[in-house]
Amino acid sequence: MTYKVYIRKDYKPVIRESKDTSIFRNRSINRILVIGLCVATGLILGMRSHDMSDPDIAIHSYQQTPHPLSSVSDKNIEPAMESMKTAEKEDSFKSSYSSDPFPVKEFAVEDNNELSNQDMVENIIPENWESMKVASGDNLSLIFDRLHIKPTVLHQIMTLGDDVAILKRLMPDHEIRYQMDNGELEELQYEINLTDTLHITKQEDHYTAETVTTELQTRVSEATGIITDSLFLSAQRAGLSDNLTMRLIELYGWDIDFALDIRKGDRFYVVYEEKYKDGVKVQDGPILAAEFVNQGKSFRAVRYTHADGYTDYYDENGFSMRKAFLRTPVKFSRISSRFSLARKHPILNKIRAHKGVDYAAPIGTPVKATGDGIVAFAGNKGGYGRAIILRHGETYSTLYGHLSKYAHGLRTGNRVKQGQIIGYVGMSGLATGPHLHYEFRINGIHHNPLTVELPKAIGIPKAIMADFKNKTSPLLAQLDSFIKTASKVNEEKPVVALNDTDNANRSSE
Repeated sequence: MTYKVYIRKDYKPVIRESKDTSIFRNRSINRILVIGLCVATGLILGMRSHDMSDPDIAIHSYQQTPHPLSSVSDKNIEPAMESMKTAEKEDSFKSSYSSDPFPVKEFAVEDNNELSNQDMVENIIPENWESMKVASGDNLSLIFDRLHIKPTVLHQIMTLGDDVAILKRLMPDHEIRYQMDNGELEELQYEINLTDTLHITKQEDHYTAETVTTELQTRVSEATGIITDSLFLSAQRAGLSDNLTMRLIELYGWDIDFALDIRKGDRFYVVYEEKYKDGVKVQDGPILAAEFVNQGKSFRAVRYTHADGYTDYYDENGFSMRKAFLRTPVKFSRISSRFSLARKHPILNKIRAHKGVDYAAPIGTPVKATGDGIVAFAGNKGGYGRAIILRHGETYSTLYGHLSKYAHGLRTGNRVKQGQIIGYVGMSGLATGPHLHYEFRINGIHHNPLTVELPKAIGIPKAIMADFKNKTSPLLAQLDSFIKTASKVNEEKPVVALNDTDNANRSSE
């Protein structure tokens, strides 16, 4: 019998009897249930302990189990796999309960006719040599601390002179190789770049340091392609890297507008160098000779190094590929408005001459000087908004309008180089959208930037023409031979269709 206390409305307590019919409220029954559970658990554990207490019985039972794959056929593969899993569990259970602290490895099979994984690793990595990559934020002190190398060794190394100065500014992802002997640093190698490696070697009680230079191997390669979709995709199919494709664009940037002039069926042929280290390509070399056929017109270029070491590209007659002006000052998506003397102004809504070309491009797109010159004006100029005017000698001038901002430090009177960034695309002034307004003037008169005849390139001086011919003739001969071979291949394999992913135009080797 149990009792409960109730509080009345007048806050006086009242005690009443309460009958609880639940068996779990009965303490006697609860005691009996607990004792029963304990006895049952003890019996179960005792039986399992008895089964595994005799190792002879357990091992005998395991050894009598036939190998699950001893007679496996297609029909009983799944039961066999299940049997194997069961055997593995029994083996694991047996090992866990083994009374022997140094159990013997049973069923170990050793095949002396095959190399283990460790053997293969030792055949690749020299004995006692290890390597690691420098992590972001690493310095030599942290690395030596992880390797348990004494601070006195770090001090000795860092006082070896100019060669080890590079260790004060380790570059992330660069490799460090080291050799340890009984906890002592015997040798360390740090790759500074593709060709230079710092070697630190222990000599009895001190260390020495030297920088060893390895010459890269040079191989001459060739590539050809037919434009079927875009220059970059066609160049990739030809085996050219994006880096070499950009060099090709820069090489012909004075003669070909790669945004407007490229047509399906245009062809290119390139002879170039590749740099190898230990048989692996590590770097693109320079373009040696090239030919680009654009809309049926051929443009050839060859590399030539002058006696003073200056290197540039020229056509086969010795005229520089560099012209006084680039065709376009910005990387654009489309021409939004062309040169016209009778265009209706989109904002003023009246006929007003458009004396330049508008290149639509996102805000912030870099704008480059199309030629060497001096900044004649940089500031706000009416409807042009933020504008820059460059003077190129006494005859030529160019204007760049609707800029969002100027290049850092650009001021009136500054001298700029061709291709130098002078500002960024915007929509200042009278503009309905982000674009660059570009004008080209000759003696103060506006000319169409897309069609104006640009000044002729500077040629090779007569005094060195013989040297030019002597050095470039072999390269042009190789280009001619390659074009002849590639043309035969292309005749057998027709031009692929637009967006075709076939690699029919991959470079010949």
